[in-house]
Amino acid sequence: MNNWLNKLERKYGRFGIPNLTNILVAGQILVFAIELFIDRTITAWVGLNRFFLLQGQIWRAITFVFIPFSGGSILSVVLGIYFTWFVGSALEREWGDFRFNLYVLLGMAGAWLACLLTGSADTYCLSLSLLLAFAMLYPELQVLLFFVIPIRVKYFGVFAAVLWVFSFLGASLPGKLDYLLSMLNVWLFFAPMAYRSLRAWVRREQWKRKNRR
Repeated sequence: MNNWLNKLERKYGRFGIPNLTNILVAGQILVFAIELFIDRTITAWVGLNRFFLLQGQIWRAITFVFIPFSGGSILSVVLGIYFTWFVGSALEREWGDFRFNLYVLLGMAGAWLACLLTGSADTYCLSLSLLLAFAMLYPELQVLLFFVIPIRVKYFGVFAAVLWVFSFLGASLPGKLDYLLSMLNVWLFFAPMAYRSLRAWVRREQWKRKNRR
């Protein structure tokens, strides 16, 4: 991984929050239960919104991550929460507490910046960033889609990347800024790796062309 991550971990690694995935999932279950059985406006009270942040409702900078991804149905919310637990737990085991904490925090920081500049932000890109990280680390791992269809994780990563690109292209100018900033964790963690992979691929292609002559 990147040298700057190694330096940060040596200096601040002791501050990592253990079991952050469980905290995120517990918060999402709680918000979902409140919305389902008590108050359907709960997400309006915990979501990330510039107007309310500037009015002093600073808890929103944290609580917005407890709003589960929703595709419009109870099943999609349940699957989204399960996805957060499954992927987050795997990343936490692979990276350790500090690096996983930092990855989530950078994703949140990107959402904060996007909110301050555009007015609002959500956890859509944060969820995609978790899936992209999982696909980058475990590309050949096979999982069961809908608990039935076997598929390699790298294809989930491709799907997440394509979904982000189409969302980005279809967004307004403020929306494009939101999408770029909300993926701050992906850019910082994986851009150097992607750059090295691209350089290696270019060198291989140059070597092949040279040796075909």
